[in-house]
Amino acid sequence: MKALKEFNIPFVGLKIGTHQFTYKVDNKFLEVFEFDEFNDTNVVVHLDFEKKSTLFELNFQINGSVNVDCDISTEPFDLPIENKLHLVVKFGGEFNDENEELLVIPHGEYELNVAQYIYEAIVLAVPSKRIHPGIEDGTLNSDILDKLEELAPKETESKEEKEIDPRWNKLKNLLND
Repeated sequence: MKALKEFNIPFVGLKIGTHQFTYKVDNKFLEVFEFDEFNDTNVVVHLDFEKKSTLFELNFQINGSVNVDCDISTEPFDLPIENKLHLVVKFGGEFNDENEELLVIPHGEYELNVAQYIYEAIVLAVPSKRIHPGIEDGTLNSDILDKLEELAPKETESKEEKEIDPRWNKLKNLLND
């Protein structure tokens, strides 16, 4: 985790109050976590670190874009992402991160690494289904979309299927009685 050393916050030397940190995140950061679903990453993380006498409050603001492949057309596109994360850090007997909004670190710690929380906030900001904006507004021209349209089921209802059997109408009248 030496590659993530820049994400260490040495809180022992900080005065009580709010401190601001800014991090630029790219694919090298995600490679440390062995995450390779993004083609490119351009994200800025603003962290407001509020040191109080017995605890810390961390507010992450994530903004930027990730280049991903569309789930329908496989065309790469830049997907804008935005996310917020609030974390409370307090001291206790042993390390505990079971609660997603509360982190307990042991007494005697002198720094906090926020890389894991930044990673999770970025990954969770991306929707599970990624659709190219050109598909939604109809401006994307793609061979895959043309083939999908060609293979789509056609509506072939004949007049006979549209006419309802008169016996069904009699049954519907039973519901009204």
